[in-house]
Amino acid sequence: MSLLKKNPFGHYLIIKKMLIRYLGYLTHRRYRGFNELKIEGSKLLTGLPDSNVLFVSNHQTYFADVVAMLHVFNATLHGRNDTIKNVGYLWNPKLNIYFVAAKETMKSGLLPRILSYAGSIPIQRTWREGDQDIKREVNKLDITNISLALKDGWVITFPQGTTTPFKPLRKGTAHLIKQFRPLVVPIVIDGFRRSFDKKGILIKKKGVIQSMCIKNPLHIDYDKESADEIIHKIEFAIEQHPSFLKVNPVNNNLN
Repeated sequence: MSLLKKNPFGHYLIIKKMLIRYLGYLTHRRYRGFNELKIEGSKLLTGLPDSNVLFVSNHQTYFADVVAMLHVFNATLHGRNDTIKNVGYLWNPKLNIYFVAAKETMKSGLLPRILSYAGSIPIQRTWREGDQDIKREVNKLDITNISLALKDGWVITFPQGTTTPFKPLRKGTAHLIKQFRPLVVPIVIDGFRRSFDKKGILIKKKGVIQSMCIKNPLHIDYDKESADEIIHKIEFAIEQHPSFLKVNPVNNNLN
């Protein structure tokens, strides 16, 4: 790999590799030490194409969720199915993994800025800014950046746009799916809210079993299915449809 090689966003790959290694080593015990991460279905990752894959997931903290996914993805691609044992998988990480994040969040401190270089696609939220509810047009540059990331590799997104459980999914995710036709892979996580603070930086409680379930790709008819139908399908896949709250309200309040 050339020391001067860059990704589509102008980030030097050698720097990105070093950042992922450092952050990975620094955070590994948060998922295998202070707490444990139970993983299901990670073997599916090895059969995915190298680009145009969109992971959709529920959301519990700003950063701990996506960092855990980076661990699991890289561990699996180095032959560790459903485990992140032996952190040596970080020596040669997959460098074309990206995640969608609110621009204001990624500018909120040093760690978010480092994570931004490591793979975030900062977007301007159309419905909220800070503590204020707003309404504004979609930034076309954000769409272009997501398109570039999908063409280059894998993209992780949290379609609810909030860490509050059972909030409606944003239709923008469905429109992206219809426009760029990625392979859509659902992920369901749990336990992160109990073990970390809201930002996902500080450990709030030790001994928590966190979980991550990677499901089979969704079957989507990009031409015939409406945005509402796609959203409905994703809601069930990531277990954020209101019917899941009715089945087990006590447990789901902790999601």
